Amino acid sequence: MDLRKLKTLIDLVSESNVSELEITEADGKVRIVKAGTAPVVMMQAPQAQVVAPAAAVAAPAAPAAASAAPAEAAAISGHVVTSPMVGTFYRSSSPGAKAFSEVGDQVKEGQPICIIEAMKIMNEIEADKDGTITKILVENGQPVEYGQALFVIE
Repeated sequence: MDLRKLKTLIDLVSESNVSELEITEADGKVRIVKAGTAPVVMMQAPQAQVVAPAAAVAAPAAPAAASAAPAEAAAISGHVVTSPMVGTFYRSSSPGAKAFSEVGDQVKEGQPICIIEAMKIMNEIEADKDGTITKILVENGQPVEYGQALFVIE
């Protein structure tokens, strides 16, 4: 599918009340699903499937945001736990439940520290290092990007 046509479709979904759009053509199938604030594009060619966040496909502000992230990470001291995916950040398993982790908590490698919801699937994110959580860099319910800093462990 033509990249200009794909960008037009992404913009249409972003600016409308449509939550999902699927188009099938001879050379493949495209499905755009609005997940949180940014649409997610899934393209299926006759032999392979590619999943790409819409921001990576055609967002003009993405390079500026990407260059700001390393500068922010450089200002943080300690081990930074980053998001392995695009989704919505949650500190607990349900709205009334106790948070997985708080500032000052001791964590072990492999211990769940938050959840990221992506396409209605709850993904537990685990600590990748033993230590103490010194900072939580994301608010509960906030959308996160791939590689975005979530926690600082020292």
